[in-house]
Amino acid sequence: MNRFVSLCLIVVALVASSVQGFAPSSLGGISGGSNFVVSQRSRAQQPVSRSNSKSSLQMGSQAKFGIFSPAVYGAKIALGADKLNKVRGKGISLHSQYIGEFCEWAGAYHLRTRLIKKAKTNGDILGFLV
Repeated sequence: MNRFVSLCLIVVALVASSVQGFAPSSLGGISGGSNFVVSQRSRAQQPVSRSNSKSSLQMGSQAKFGIFSPAVYGAKIALGADKLNKVRGKGISLHSQYIGEFCEWAGAYHLRTRLIKKAKTNGDILGFLV
């Protein structure tokens, strides 16, 4: 029970430290001004290099920090890296299986691989793949 409570406190602390929605600096700082104009500056756009492959999904790239990343880090501390990878692999396997069953049910089995790639991209954005 103590381990569970300490894990919950760590996760809450990590989530609270990553959220800056009501921080004084986000409300305009000392001057009270808005950061909207600063955030809307146009940046010099660099040409995008396209790969020859049909898919732009890269394996082994650096995962993004998302809303669920603190929970993943907490689980990594509590469970260990090996156990976390086993649980994550089982979850990904079950999710891919359900996507396949849904596509079969809907009669759109040709969309299965695209939906699985989209699930991987969304998982990366949300922070499940940290």
